[in-house]
Amino acid sequence: MKKHNFYAGPSILSEYTIKNTAEAILNFADTGLSVLEVSHRSKEFQAVIDEATALVKEILEIPEGFSVLWLGGGASMQFCMIPYNFLNHKASYIDTGTWASNAIKEARLFGEVDVVASSKEANYTFIPKGWKVAEGSEYFHYTSNNTIYGTEIRVDPSVPVPMICDMSSDIFSRHIDWSKYIAVYAGAQKNLAPAGVTIAILRDDALGHVDRQIPTMLDYRTHIKKGSMFNTPPVLPIFSALQTLRYYKQLGGLNELERRDLEKAALLYDAIDNSRMFEGTVTDPADRSIMNVCFVMKPEYKELEKEFVDFCSERGIVGIKGHRSVGGFRASLYNALPIESVQVLVEAMKDFEYKH
Repeated sequence: MKKHNFYAGPSILSEYTIKNTAEAILNFADTGLSVLEVSHRSKEFQAVIDEATALVKEILEIPEGFSVLWLGGGASMQFCMIPYNFLNHKASYIDTGTWASNAIKEARLFGEVDVVASSKEANYTFIPKGWKVAEGSEYFHYTSNNTIYGTEIRVDPSVPVPMICDMSSDIFSRHIDWSKYIAVYAGAQKNLAPAGVTIAILRDDALGHVDRQIPTMLDYRTHIKKGSMFNTPPVLPIFSALQTLRYYKQLGGLNELERRDLEKAALLYDAIDNSRMFEGTVTDPADRSIMNVCFVMKPEYKELEKEFVDFCSERGIVGIKGHRSVGGFRASLYNALPIESVQVLVEAMKDFEYKH
């Protein structure tokens, strides 16, 4: 039975990425060695990281003056590295979910943090409006997409200070105005590669301005100088990322990726909004994520949630159970998910509603 993978992360990868990665595990670049065992300093792997870096810059349209790093530690490590490298006295953050809250917690270890707004009291079901960033802040940090709660900021905010963004779950789904940013980072396990590597995109002239000493491994300049090779990088996820980036380029880049993402999200949200059994947890369409669609049973059908998960499983639909802190359902519509999978989910929703 064909599987329809809606897991939030690690999540679906394109067949192109999986096939080419599997082949390289057996024989990498005709070396007769597996990509799992070849030296990261070999000319064959250097070619991988060089091409992957170039494609990130090309597809995301990153201008000169920015460096792309491939790091371990996940996006959660960036919650620490960002303030270590950029926060001298004061920074502004917006609290829109669990990962934004975790980033705020880490930043407070390094300086004053002004939380400009929060939707925590409403279980993060909306993006706060009308907030302002103080001009005295050294940067403004936000999380563009909140995987657990299904909210997303899809338009670059306009603030009077440089911005930093955690784009772990919606990078490669929209254009970015790089003139507003000094850093963007993303864990790869949602829209790019298997878990184990994180991309950090950094404006070079914004580094080196904090008063504190920074440990070697936590200083972005260390990794820029060594081309992400200061220590052994996560070789396999980087190779898989290269395959995904090649696939994205073949599809047509950001314009086509965004078109597909918007089409998938519109199809599923329309089914939810017109259902007598299901309802969305994010009511304002402007705040709805196109990457993670969160919904629940209406109160009178609440007891049928487990039955619906089982019903979907029988049709090859996996990964739709909501996060444990929210409940209900979550369908993650990352770039590699075909629209056919969304159509199968919508049909299952309609059939289950008809059944009851």
